[in-house]
Amino acid sequence: MTDPQSPDAPTPPPAYGSPPPENPPPAAAQPAYPAAPPAPSGTPANPAIPGRTMGIVAFILSFFIQLVALILGIVALVQSRKAGHKNGWALAAIIISSVLIVVGIIVGIAVIGTAIAGAGEYARLCAEYGSGVHQINGVEVTLTCPS
Repeated sequence: MTDPQSPDAPTPPPAYGSPPPENPPPAAAQPAYPAAPPAPSGTPANPAIPGRTMGIVAFILSFFIQLVALILGIVALVQSRKAGHKNGWALAAIIISSVLIVVGIIVGIAVIGTAIAGAGEYARLCAEYGSGVHQINGVEVTLTCPS
C-alpha cells in the first residue's frame, strides 16, 4: 500500500460544493506556451494608398460619365503623388476619360453637321417642290413643308 502523504499518491476528487484545491496536482497543469511575438513596428504590410479607391471609382466612371471621371482621376492622382505613391487606376481613368471626351466631341460635331446639312437640303426641297408626293431622282418622296 502507498502512503497517503507521499507525492505519488492519487488525490481524491473534491466533494460536491467544496472549493477547488489550492494547488492542483502537477498532472492537471496545462503546458506553457511561449508568448506571441510582438507586432511588427512601422508601416503595415499593405498600407492604404491615398486616392487609390477614388482612382478605381474614376476608372469605372470613365466609361460612362467622362467629365466626372476626369475630375476624380486628377484628384486621386494628386493625392497619391503627394503621399509619394503611384496610382495607375487614376492615370488610366484620366487617359480614358480624355480620349472618350475628345471622341464624343468629334462625334457630336459630325452628328450636328449632318443634321444641319439634312435640314438645309429639306428646306431646299420644300422651297423647290412644296408639300406633297414628288418623284425626285427616281425616288418617290413625300414632303410636308411648313406653311
